[in-house]
Amino acid sequence: MLIDAQQAFSKTSDDGSSDAVIRGAQKGDQAAFAQLYREHHKRVYALCLRLLADKDYAEDVTQEVFVQLWHKITQFKGQSKFTTWLHSVTSNIAISYLRQHKNWLQKVVSIEGAGMDESSVALCKGLNGLDKLIVRLPERARMVFVLHAIEGYRHEEIATMLSMAVGSSKSQYHRARQLLMEWYDNE
Repeated sequence: MLIDAQQAFSKTSDDGSSDAVIRGAQKGDQAAFAQLYREHHKRVYALCLRLLADKDYAEDVTQEVFVQLWHKITQFKGQSKFTTWLHSVTSNIAISYLRQHKNWLQKVVSIEGAGMDESSVALCKGLNGLDKLIVRLPERARMVFVLHAIEGYRHEEIATMLSMAVGSSKSQYHRARQLLMEWYDNE
């Protein structure tokens, strides 16, 4: 699966899902839900991989997103585009998953977990360009960078989502940009 930094929820020109498909899924139509899955699973996986920097976690969270979507699709009221709503659900589940699955020792020893090392990135097929560098970023810097630069969240929103100060969000974003520029120059 090719993951491209340009593949973001906010960058789609068409919402992809017709109102009829969404309504069908809301009524429990499995074929309609399968259609939603086919239309959106690659974007959900791409966002999960960027946020979590771990292929296995990204696959687990992608699966969890669609399980939760099956249970919560009736909460979608059409006040925004479906992709915007799905993006929010995906981000929240990925962040929650990361908080729940951190190793307790990592929490004690290191305030911040690193992203993938270069050998892990090489094994992760489908990563290209910027995505190869993003998954190497330290956890908080990676999450802030993805949410702000790629997904378009404001620092105030990110600070709320990640339980940090707005200044910390801006600082982590700056740190991520610096690391990405340094790594890009060395490639």
